[in-house]
Amino acid sequence: MKSKIIEAILKINHNAEVTVHGEDINTIVWENGTTPIPVADIQAQIPVVEQEIKDAEQAAIDKKASGKQKLKDLGLDDAEINALIG
Repeated sequence: MKSKIIEAILKINHNAEVTVHGEDINTIVWENGTTPIPVADIQAQIPVVEQEIKDAEQAAIDKKASGKQKLKDLGLDDAEINALIG
């Protein structure tokens, strides 16, 4: 998984080429002529990235629950469902 900082940078410039050590915004290295983006602009995008991560996690939970319900609707019991999907 990419760091939140890199994801925020890519939301601003999807062609950016950067390296970041961990989640330390002070370690951004702009590569291959990528125009640096102001730190404040990157920081403004981080909450957006965090919300997108939360939304994706919730969507995965919802899809799993929906899939389980569909299997129940087909007549499978919890033990059979767990044997299939764990």
